[in-house]
Amino acid sequence: MRPAQQIILAPGLLVALQEPQSGTFEKALKHELENLPAGTLPLEKGTNRGGFVDDSDISVTVISVKQDENSIQAKVGVFFTEIIAGCGCGDEPMPENAYCEMLISIDRTAFAAKFEVIQQ
Repeated sequence: MRPAQQIILAPGLLVALQEPQSGTFEKALKHELENLPAGTLPLEKGTNRGGFVDDSDISVTVISVKQDENSIQAKVGVFFTEIIAGCGCGDEPMPENAYCEMLISIDRTAFAAKFEVIQQ
């Protein structure tokens, strides 16, 4: 198993951490993940056909959130496009809808998150 990728949290998500039970956290998490710079999330680990990731337009669904005083664990689903090389007409790359689930572990004291793709 590969080590999880760590990312420093955005200010909008830090504010939402103050009240994770209110529903504000899920909305902020979805917004922040969908607006991360391309290449930030480890989506290449969630491809099904070994293609390249096009994460210029992703959609995130928050599946579950668990918390304690030191951390928050969120399970999210990420919809993105996988580009499959050489399988279309004339050997043109073919875009295909892709989906993977991730476990996000947020350390409340370090204000950092670790992302790990859940293999299905």
